[in-house]
Amino acid sequence: MTQKGTLGTVAFWLTVVGGLNWGLAVFQWNLVESLLGGWPALVTTVYALVGLSALYLAFGAFKKG
Repeated sequence: MTQKGTLGTVAFWLTVVGGLNWGLAVFQWNLVESLLGGWPALVTTVYALVGLSALYLAFGAFKKG
């Protein structure tokens, strides 16, 4: 994990969920929509948070210190 603390932990797990979701797409199964399909706005929010988490971790990987 490149970032420490609560935000880094949340970002890590959201990125893991995003990666699993992409992997399951091979089998035509969408984990996020299966869990939250009844709430389209929440599905969109989760996708946005996964993307932001990936950016947070990616930029943190290049941070000095």
